[in-house]
Amino acid sequence: MPRDLHPRLLRGFVATAETLHFGRAAERLHIAQQALSRDVRTLEGLLGDALFTRTTRSVDLTPAGQRLLPRARRLLALHDEILAGAAARPLLLDLNSDVTGPDLTAGRVLERARAAWPEGELLARFHGGLAAAAAELLTHRLDASFGRFAGLPAPLRGQLVQLPVRLERISVMMADTHPLAGRSGLRLADLVGHPVDICAGNPATTEWADLGIRLLREHGLTAADPHVPPVGVDETARYLTRHGDPMLTTVGGPRIPGTVNVPLVDPVPLSLVSLVHRPGERHPGLRALADAAAGLGAAEGWLRRPPGSWLPSADAALLPVGGTVD
Repeated sequence: MPRDLHPRLLRGFVATAETLHFGRAAERLHIAQQALSRDVRTLEGLLGDALFTRTTRSVDLTPAGQRLLPRARRLLALHDEILAGAAARPLLLDLNSDVTGPDLTAGRVLERARAAWPEGELLARFHGGLAAAAAELLTHRLDASFGRFAGLPAPLRGQLVQLPVRLERISVMMADTHPLAGRSGLRLADLVGHPVDICAGNPATTEWADLGIRLLREHGLTAADPHVPPVGVDETARYLTRHGDPMLTTVGGPRIPGTVNVPLVDPVPLSLVSLVHRPGERHPGLRALADAAAGLGAAEGWLRRPPGSWLPSADAALLPVGGTVD
């Protein structure tokens, strides 16, 4: 059976060898002396040799400890060099779309993270949706993405992890010539007789289409026929005018000339946006994103659920235990 040697064990050994004092070595490492002693004993057991001679008055290196010390220092230096190289690598973050909006979650989190971590590099990518980004995450061509995690197939969810970030309010975007365009808000019942475009023709956003299917089915509404998805502001405006159907989107979504974005109410439908990444990802940029999301969420109540709102049970199950309700 192969034996694994954790760098923590070597770090404890080196600190003790350099101080020849378990108490001072533990202080240097910011750990309990008992934990350091346990790590040294574990290392000695792995190597099959005593590394220190201990008396009530002194600690000294054994010949085996003296032989190990320079090699342990070299190995720890290489370990730290590898980690430093990983930290210097840019973090690749998918924002789904290069179309901006007044309150898009991913864009706001990225802006705050960049301000809080100016020494790092967060590079935006635009894969069009979480379904497309998930494949890039699994092949390590992408480090993180935002989107509706509950809408991914179970095999994909099992290979990724998510951090709930925000409950976004759902709206519909339509050409300003549409019969419903003049409303300040639309009850879901107002959409009866008006097929809703849930972007079913876009393979990059199947998680979003899944949400649309659930919403329309539960409220007796009809999905519009799928079409080839538009790319960019101008093409989206032409798309909405040409096909004429309200498109499911979010309240903070893009402002496109010739269109309106109308919130849905009674009930208020919600979508849970999560920060999604691979298990075990330790890039410091990911911590910057998570901290930025937490800060914005706490300040603006991003995970507060309005009473009487609509949210699929699969999404609700991902919310933090004891989540707040307005």
